[in-house]
Amino acid sequence: QVQLVESGGGLVQAGGSLRLSCAVSRSAISSYVMGWFRQVPGKAREFVAIEWSIGSTYYADSVKGRFTISRDNARNAMYLQINSLKPEDTAVYYCAARRLRLGGSVRPDDYDYWGQGTQVTVSS
Repeated sequence: QVQLVESGGGLVQAGGSLRLSCAVSRSAISSYVMGWFRQVPGKAREFVAIEWSIGSTYYADSVKGRFTISRDNARNAMYLQINSLKPEDTAVYYCAARRLRLGGSVRPDDYDYWGQGTQVTVSS
């Protein structure tokens, strides 16, 4: 059973940056499509970015050009570099994993493994 643990969230002013990390244990990250999603209270969880192999990425339009997803297979970890933060980026950010053989997806329901989430709060 894959275990995911996020870290790196916090309170930041608009225009600032954060780097979120997702540590993967009990399985090799290279066997999974890895994704970042976010959720605001009262709203559905929404897609942010996915990477199915190093350099093969896809982003939500709302974050394109500001967010960068990456992975380090040797460290079994995934990252989300968030720049030019906006108040509307405030949310709990979750990392998720889906078996690589199933292909990439932007639907949260298609992901089997989830971390506990890390809060990102952007002040204006």
